[in-house]
Amino acid sequence: MRTLTFVTAILLPMGAHAQDSAPILMDVTETHILPRFAKLTDTTEALATTAQTDCEPGSSDLRAAYGTAFDSWISASHLRFGPTETDDRAFAMAFWPDTKGFTPKALSQHINTEDAAVDSPEAYAETSIAGRGFLALERMLYDPAIAEQGNAAYRCALIRAIATDIDQNANAMHTDWQSYAPNMTQPGDDSPYRSGDEAMQELYRALTTGLEFTADTRLGRPLGTFERPRPNRAEARRSERSLRHVELSLIALRDLTARLSFDHPEIAADLEAAFARAIDRAQSLNDPAFADVGTPQGRIRVEALQQSINDIREIASTKLGPTLGISAGFNSLDGD
Repeated sequence: MRTLTFVTAILLPMGAHAQDSAPILMDVTETHILPRFAKLTDTTEALATTAQTDCEPGSSDLRAAYGTAFDSWISASHLRFGPTETDDRAFAMAFWPDTKGFTPKALSQHINTEDAAVDSPEAYAETSIAGRGFLALERMLYDPAIAEQGNAAYRCALIRAIATDIDQNANAMHTDWQSYAPNMTQPGDDSPYRSGDEAMQELYRALTTGLEFTADTRLGRPLGTFERPRPNRAEARRSERSLRHVELSLIALRDLTARLSFDHPEIAADLEAAFARAIDRAQSLNDPAFADVGTPQGRIRVEALQQSINDIREIASTKLGPTLGISAGFNSLDGD
């Protein structure tokens, strides 16, 4: 009897979670997911409009619009499922890491051949994914080597084409997310998620994959090794946004985590404290493009930031995941 009581005590919270997932799924969908894609469309529209008015790479207005729109994407980019992944939309928004250098090659190909695809949004959407999105536009706005290629009129047309493509991609995601949302809030036979637990697992995967990508890729790539640091591999280093992306990602993931852990105050408090430490370290790190990882002190600070994110991952995997009914062996990159 004592053993049965113990087993029942273990199983009851899991069953309670299964019954209580609906409010959490509704909250995450309505207040975390949909507003982010709505904001993304607003900022990408402003970017596309600004590019039509002023396509000069050094334009302060264009660079500001670019930064605001990129901020919106980074704040939503951890939601890499459903409409965000359709037609490789996430990669079309930000093709990175670009380990083979495909982006400058794609842009040079457009410029050198004066590819007429820039004249049609539909045609440009069919071009190489490496020449689309925010990282391609960063090259156009911040890379002196690109600024010396071809003629100015075509480069202007290319900037406008990329900005328009970003906006259309954002609009497609926003539209599809509005129709996809009921799949999250009403899982069942007509949804990709057969139960609330499956939908919760999707959100948990977004959290853990987001943390993993930030720690291992956004920070891990520029860190390289102690003998061979790789600051030139930092994300969006030309526009000095590398550290900003880490901070924005942590802020977005903290919001998602708070909503997922709402019914479990002790776990929520542990995670909030861990996120606070990581965000504080990011905000106090005066190295926007991780250029200092080649120095002992600079490396130590970035490694400390990376470790603070790994601390969050540990709490999520050992406490939050099991509490949500997700097995300890679940890996965020394994898929279904």
